[in-house]
Amino acid sequence: MLNAANAEPNREVCGLLAGHNGTISKVFAAHNALASDARYEIDPPEILKLIREIRAQNLEFLGIYHSHPNSDNAPSPTDVERAYYPEAVYFIISPKPDAPKPIRAFRIQDGNVTELTTEEAS
Repeated sequence: MLNAANAEPNREVCGLLAGHNGTISKVFAAHNALASDARYEIDPPEILKLIREIRAQNLEFLGIYHSHPNSDNAPSPTDVERAYYPEAVYFIISPKPDAPKPIRAFRIQDGNVTELTTEEAS
């Protein structure tokens, strides 16, 4: 996720995350249909394709990631409004070299935002 954000520091990158029992083991990069530096959108047919890939690999859909190239990597009002998957964890990535936490995770349910603690696997 961080590598993708660093590779395109002027555009929001996005994708889905999958794994088992709350542990992410696979990143599924998606195309940002808006090609924007301030918003992202994954076209519904691409979401369906990625969900099918996740299921075909016997993985669970766990989350969604996107980057914030020009702002803090906390959920924006648009992110909160468009958090359509309440069971998902939303990861927001900062490509800024001075970001104190380049990867942050949030649960967004019914307009409420809770930051989660993450661990990197060794």
